[in-house]
Amino acid sequence: MALAVASKVKPKPKVEAEKARVFAWEGMDRRGAKVKGETRAANINLVRADLRRQGVNATKVKMKPKPLLSGKKKITSADLSIFTRQLATMMSAGVPLVQAFDIVARGHENPSMQDLLLSIKADIESGTSMALSLSKHPLYFDDLVCNLVAAGEQAGILDNLLDKIAVYKEKTESIKGKIKKAMFYPVAVIAVAVIVTVVILLFVIPQFKELFSSFGADLPAFTLMVIGLSDLLKEWWWAFFMGIGGIIYGFSYAYKRSRGMREAIDRIVLKIPVIGVILNKAAIARFARTLSTMFAAGVPLVEALQSVSGATGNIVYQDAVLKMREEVATGQSLQLAMRQRDLFPHMVIQMTAIGEESGSLDAMLGKVADFYEEQVDNAVDSLSSLLEPMIMVVIGGLVGSLVVAMYLPIFKLASVV
Repeated sequence: MALAVASKVKPKPKVEAEKARVFAWEGMDRRGAKVKGETRAANINLVRADLRRQGVNATKVKMKPKPLLSGKKKITSADLSIFTRQLATMMSAGVPLVQAFDIVARGHENPSMQDLLLSIKADIESGTSMALSLSKHPLYFDDLVCNLVAAGEQAGILDNLLDKIAVYKEKTESIKGKIKKAMFYPVAVIAVAVIVTVVILLFVIPQFKELFSSFGADLPAFTLMVIGLSDLLKEWWWAFFMGIGGIIYGFSYAYKRSRGMREAIDRIVLKIPVIGVILNKAAIARFARTLSTMFAAGVPLVEALQSVSGATGNIVYQDAVLKMREEVATGQSLQLAMRQRDLFPHMVIQMTAIGEESGSLDAMLGKVADFYEEQVDNAVDSLSSLLEPMIMVVIGGLVGSLVVAMYLPIFKLASVV
């Protein structure tokens, strides 16, 4: 069944949606008994309306002051993925949309997520569409999600579209997790190696230096070099750590604000042996999964490519997809536009061509995404197996060199005796 085509949702509300707050209330229930409790809502009127629906006549409603340490956590992509799955499950079970938002919000452990969902719920209760309500929070819900929700609302199949979004989010989070797994292990081990080396230079080498001073003999050049490095680090340790912190901060600052730097780094990492292969496959998997999901929802190809460009996770692929979008908008086929970019493997281009010819582009791209997601999984496992012995050699060589430098004078003294 053909789905309704969704127009791109990019509203610009003049007034920001009110944030949900905690209100303490007291009142009388239907039996005349005194009751009290707490409710999260955007304002007092919504609290009173909610209590009336529950049969409570509110006599006192007061906003609770915010504690100095609220304990709120940042809303992560994993939180959004879990929310989407929960909402899709409840909608499929026939739970009304507003009630589903209320259940998910009140059951969430992250207060920041609760505030976000209750704010969206308040918007929906006031008559705003779900797509428009989500679009007021672009930091958490991108054009892709808003477009798919709009398509579901227009076609009357919101539960199906929410399920597609949930699958997409889960697949995307899975790929991100695998990429982080591939990067975290070597970085963590190298950080531990640096810390161990610094500790040896600051606390162990000085003890050997005092011992060697009683020898009254010339020390080997390698030992003198290590002792000199220890003295330098001991005197300027604060500059060393401030330098490392400054480099990390400066790199992060420049990476976030300089598109040229991001593009240069993204191009370099794609060419790194082994790691570059994983990142290329991950970008192709995201491209295929996102385009398959949007095209299956009835979003026009040109509009879908706009959202797909930002979902690839790499500026090189993002720019390529935007150029493909321009060419497709002029009437060129998608597979031909992909072929001219010289980024996509022959198999991906052929599967896209078959999908365009047979009218099953979403299904073909879904198979491409499945294949490359599995390839990323296997590549991450292979990378872990390859890096483990290499990292052990590096750490062993680093620490072993310091040990040898300290024992060389002892061996020399023993040979003289």
